[in-house]
Amino acid sequence: MARQERAIRTRRAILEAAAAVFAERGYEVATISDVLERAEVTKGALYFHFPSKEDLARGVLDEAVTTEGVRPQSIKLQELVDALLLIAYRLPREPMLSAALRMAVDLESRRLFGTRWPDWTELLAGLLREARERGETHPHLDETEVARIIVCAWTGVRVVTEGLPEEYDLPHEIATMFQMMLPSIAVPTVLARLEVTSERATRLVANLAEDRLKQEWDVQQDTGTVGS
Repeated sequence: MARQERAIRTRRAILEAAAAVFAERGYEVATISDVLERAEVTKGALYFHFPSKEDLARGVLDEAVTTEGVRPQSIKLQELVDALLLIAYRLPREPMLSAALRMAVDLESRRLFGTRWPDWTELLAGLLREARERGETHPHLDETEVARIIVCAWTGVRVVTEGLPEEYDLPHEIATMFQMMLPSIAVPTVLARLEVTSERATRLVANLAEDRLKQEWDVQQDTGTVGS
């Protein structure tokens, strides 16, 4: 089990190093040597887990769609808002997510690997469908269409603000986006109960850190490495 745990950690270190390099330099310019230097692993270890640079890119993109840290809520629309507020906080701080977005907006990378925008659209459409079944949304909405527009708007907010000379807080900008969009999505009684603020994003990150610590503790217990 200890050997398996080391292998998992090595794979993760390589993937995080690749993400950092892709986020900083772009996929096309990045090299395996760059990743090896950042990960501080042998070439054999890297190729054991990822036989090519293309496999590294796919591994990074596979991490792009996540609801980690989003806890169940009594209002399903709150879960949707939470997922995108949390990603807004994490993306500028986590190369795994920022690299996936950079590859998505780069035409050559997109031609090679596609994007995870369809997966995000499907995820959000599922949440919207559950919200409609609970009576939280206006009945006439097309969930897939709304989900696609939300993905487009979220991505546009990130890409545009990143290119402006001023500095913008992404969770605040995404909260503002939702404050403008949600009246067209949520029924008034639900809308009044939603919390859509950048402060909520900060609390969600605290929850995520707590969940990760618990997961790490559970892994240590399972592998017998507690206190080692």
